[in-house]
Amino acid sequence: MKVNNKPTRTIWEKENRDVVVIDQRLLPFEFKTLDITTVEEMADVILDMVVRGAGLIGASAGYGMALATRQAITNENPLESLSKYGDLLKGTRPTAVNLAWAVDRQLENLKDVKKENLIDEAYKLARIIADEDEAFCRQIGQHGLEIIQKIYKKKNSKINILTHCNAGWLAFVDYGSATAPMYTAHDSGIPIHVWVDETRPRNQGASLTAWELGQHGVEHTVIPDNAGGHLMQHGMVDLVIVGADRVTRNGDAANKIGTYLKALSAVDNDVPFYVALPSSTIDWETSDGVKNIPIEQRSQDEVKYMRGICENKVSEVLILPESSPCANYGFDVTPARLITALITDRGVIKATENELLMHYPEQK
Repeated sequence: MKVNNKPTRTIWEKENRDVVVIDQRLLPFEFKTLDITTVEEMADVILDMVVRGAGLIGASAGYGMALATRQAITNENPLESLSKYGDLLKGTRPTAVNLAWAVDRQLENLKDVKKENLIDEAYKLARIIADEDEAFCRQIGQHGLEIIQKIYKKKNSKINILTHCNAGWLAFVDYGSATAPMYTAHDSGIPIHVWVDETRPRNQGASLTAWELGQHGVEHTVIPDNAGGHLMQHGMVDLVIVGADRVTRNGDAANKIGTYLKALSAVDNDVPFYVALPSSTIDWETSDGVKNIPIEQRSQDEVKYMRGICENKVSEVLILPESSPCANYGFDVTPARLITALITDRGVIKATENELLMHYPEQK
């Protein structure tokens, strides 16, 4: 994707092997990058949502473990240290399965590597994880394009797509999951318009999705979170595409809080509801997402304060009585029965265990 017409990824490696990320907390008002030099710094940027989104969290964890080898190499037992560093990274964001997946993949890859080769091998795999994420999202775009093309052929007018939160290229290494079909359709000449939920409390839709769609020239409109049902009732939404932080083997999908309500509205109004995700987001060890996916509870301050520009200065504003307590659940789970299909890098798959296993026979 592009920032000010310059091709840009969300994470990359410098010549000295430090890692660079975009500070997404500052968007859309400022575009700045941060140099990450240690695994502790990487853990902090994941926890504080400098980087966020399932795919990017996974890539960041992969690079976090690479940074960890630079620190562990000085210890007598570097693999023991790497395991502890892996636990540090895993503890930052419990809902996104990509994080633990990337850490465990690094640990498995490094367990028989000679000490003098640990750093090179860890960075090699970190680059592979990041490149795979980009490739997966590009493939999601192609498979999702076929869905949009069918609707466009039938409607023969502008396609209105609703999305929730940010599952764009900022949430991955590039292209995004939910947005990949949108970018691919836009680039192929299909007229689309995207309804962008603001996505309280952190406003990822308003701050991130709207920003990146604008950078790419995609027509869009930001709406309050609870406007989606009204739009669907009045035929103003042709399909919904959202992302996911974890999808279980039976097809349940965890995504930003409020996604479940969009799915209910979509089903009630016969609007197709799709979840877009790379293969790395599937949790093959978990069934029944409502019962078994851990739901992150975040700081009350994310609910109490909103960030914006006032008098040409970016600031935070208290929006409720300071003494009022807040509950801040980060995610909810949409049951598979409400999902039209999953858009993956391996194709469009019905959200059932049998259908998933047909496309992923290695998981049987």
